[in-house]
Amino acid sequence: MTVLRLVALPWLLLCGLLVAGSASAADAPAADDAPVQLQLDAPAFAPERIKVAVYLPPGYAGASGRRYPVLYANDGQDMAAVGLQPTLARLYRERAIEPVIVVAIRMLDDRASGYGLSDRAGARSLVGGSRIGPIGTCAQDYSAWVATVLVPYVDAHYRTHRTARGRTVLGWSLGALNAFNLGWQYPEVFGRVGAFSPSFWLAADRSSATAIQHTRLAQAMVDHGPGRAGLKFWFAAGTTEETADRDGDGINDTIDDVQDLLEGYRGADGFRARGLKQLGYSINLDYAGHPSRRADASLFLLPGGQHNQASWKRMLPLFLRWAYARPRQKPL
Repeated sequence: MTVLRLVALPWLLLCGLLVAGSASAADAPAADDAPVQLQLDAPAFAPERIKVAVYLPPGYAGASGRRYPVLYANDGQDMAAVGLQPTLARLYRERAIEPVIVVAIRMLDDRASGYGLSDRAGARSLVGGSRIGPIGTCAQDYSAWVATVLVPYVDAHYRTHRTARGRTVLGWSLGALNAFNLGWQYPEVFGRVGAFSPSFWLAADRSSATAIQHTRLAQAMVDHGPGRAGLKFWFAAGTTEETADRDGDGINDTIDDVQDLLEGYRGADGFRARGLKQLGYSINLDYAGHPSRRADASLFLLPGGQHNQASWKRMLPLFLRWAYARPRQKPL
């Protein structure tokens, strides 16, 4: 794997910037700074209803003719912990990003069942194992609900850009794994993906380190291709998320797993898997040193970043600048 160098000066600059179903709220948007709280039906998870918070941009109520891009975010219950509203407020004051509607989807009661990978063509979940049990047993149902029920509901009730280019999906940890899945399986719905600390370790076979390397599910999805035209990715990981290093290359597994998905993987035993690069995507492995929106897929490494909400809070403004930088504005 490529070992990335942390570039001091750019990092200092970065630090300085740092539905079918009924709804429980009325259709009319609430005040811009108070999210609209919804509870939406999802038959596959009945009697549980999925809770959604819709954050409207400043001036939404008075701009009757304007349409907005939409950011769909998994783990909606974490929005306060990752500082969504103050981060948006600051970026709006700085005129750094264009206004955006944020749709925050609260996790299911069984988070590990929905936040996984799916095979849309086969209408099935791709289940992987973990220390806590199976991951993604209901990922097909959840992903299909987001793409075919929630998105049309939001488009029908709010003034949105109703194209893939106008929709981005975001998540962290298992929520990032599912955000990647939503983009990969529904590229006609979502045009951009943000994935913080993605759980790309998920594998079909956990019997050994080699078995994990050979059966990682997200990497296998990319290897099987084809590429998704127009779909862009922004990945982020912390340099101290973990100490595990299953292939012994000196890079922690969180970073390794993302890099393997980006650049492809070749094991010492000759096993190979294609990455986004081999599918024709342009790759930026050093977003910290070269913050640009030109690459199809970028990787940002957060020095000292860990697998927690505090680190994802630090990643969020950089991602928002990448996804929603105003015209003729640099992402940083």
